[in-house]
Amino acid sequence: MSKKIVLTGGGTAGHVTPNMALIPKLRELQYEIAYMGSYDGIEKKLMEDFNIPYFGIATGKFRRYFDPKNFSDPFRVLKGMSEARKYLKEIKPDVVFSKGGFVSVPVVRAAASLGIPCIIHESDMTPGLANKLCIPVAKKVCCNFPETFRMLPESKAVLTGSPIRKELTMGNKEAGYRLCGFDASKPVIMVVGGSLGSAAVNQAVRDVLPELLKDFQVVHLCGKEKMDNLLLTTPGYKQFEYIRSEMKDIFAMADLVISRAGANAISELLALRKPNILIPLPATSSRGDQILNAESFESQGFSIVIDEDDLTNKLLLEKIQELYFNRFSYIEAMTKSNQRDAIGTIIGLIEDAVNQKQ
Repeated sequence: MSKKIVLTGGGTAGHVTPNMALIPKLRELQYEIAYMGSYDGIEKKLMEDFNIPYFGIATGKFRRYFDPKNFSDPFRVLKGMSEARKYLKEIKPDVVFSKGGFVSVPVVRAAASLGIPCIIHESDMTPGLANKLCIPVAKKVCCNFPETFRMLPESKAVLTGSPIRKELTMGNKEAGYRLCGFDASKPVIMVVGGSLGSAAVNQAVRDVLPELLKDFQVVHLCGKEKMDNLLLTTPGYKQFEYIRSEMKDIFAMADLVISRAGANAISELLALRKPNILIPLPATSSRGDQILNAESFESQGFSIVIDEDDLTNKLLLEKIQELYFNRFSYIEAMTKSNQRDAIGTIIGLIEDAVNQKQ
């Protein structure tokens, strides 16, 4: 008897890429996979490469602030729930796996109303509003941080970490060197400012570049339209707006990483055991989840954290030297973590749900 699963999640790439990481293993286990997302969100575009049936539904955003759309969006959510119920009755999945985002709420609530078990994943330390609306009807809630347990029903919480794409673990250090024009003479720092690039992180690294390049080579993923043309020919420094297929090779080459503290980004650092400095988005420009994510990784011995408000040239250079000097203790702590086999743990939960249903 074939097994069927519906994946859902969207709104940002972070709500989609963990689903993408699960697909190869689900296919290996011969699951029939369908994806449910918004009519034309980023999830639809990202799923096109996978040749999986895609079902678009209406979705509305849940806001904690006043907006005229607060009056119309509840009706869009109800419409989405009706559409999701219709599609779920057609597909007849054994289980739903949700990575969160607002589109997941009508799917999870509709599935639960039809008696279909739902497993949901919360990337950040504190559950977002969409997942809060799904937790009451979920069978299991996967999370990235031990601290999240106290915010979840005890019988549902499972520490899994976040699934990352297997190809990221298959990089080639020599290919990374060739791509950047580097060699093995000096260690490599990889700088990642998030998908859009961080002006604060970019500026801080460029300010200390002359000093850094004495001891390190630097590859800088600086974000769309954020390259510095004056530095294009600097020996030992390579900039990219963004990288797709070669990301695995750059990771393989990197000895240290400086990064924002988005949940998926830090899950990749943990899975690949890369000693890192995290500069989380400040609370003034987010709901503060990156700060909590970073604090958790620091307390577990995985990361050094610098608050953006405290960022100075002197502090950044000091912390880079400290991290490099102590890099093996960070690698050891990450090696011992049980948040690293996320795909295996989550697939186990999915299989359990399916077996109990059948």
